[in-house]
Amino acid sequence: MELWLVRHGETLWNREGRLLGWTDLPLTPEGEAQARALKGLLPPLPAFSSDLLRARRTAELAGFRPEATWALREIHFGALEGALWEALEPAYKEALLRFQGFHPPGGERLEDFQERVFRFLEGLKAPALLFTHGGVVRAALRALGEDGLVPPGSVLVVDWPRRVLDRLLPQG
Repeated sequence: MELWLVRHGETLWNREGRLLGWTDLPLTPEGEAQARALKGLLPPLPAFSSDLLRARRTAELAGFRPEATWALREIHFGALEGALWEALEPAYKEALLRFQGFHPPGGERLEDFQERVFRFLEGLKAPALLFTHGGVVRAALRALGEDGLVPPGSVLVVDWPRRVLDRLLPQG
């Protein structure tokens, strides 16, 4: 089944290299431009988004009225929320890079996050657009046997649960 995975546009913490999970930050002007650049490029499919502002706003600026869902939220970083990547303890960096065994203090275990996301994806019955976050996109890619970090404003088209079909990256 074809899914279009859209990572929200840039936020200030994305630009600063901070961990951004459940903090509800708005898009930067650059993030709004990235979202507007998607208008007319995405197919007229049912749209879902994370319930966080940055994902909902990306969908709206791209010309969609998504159904917001908690299931498409980014992982909850707990006490690490807002931490600079460079300042993270090596063990947390390694777990995030490997994308396994990550459990931030007071936050969501990676395995619980993946279960939440996959339960939602497995419940979809038709092709859809999903306006979401980098961690959600990465979880889907890993489940398909790939990996990668996608920049804000990017789109991946996948044949869920089979393979990645295409990557649309923001112009910059």
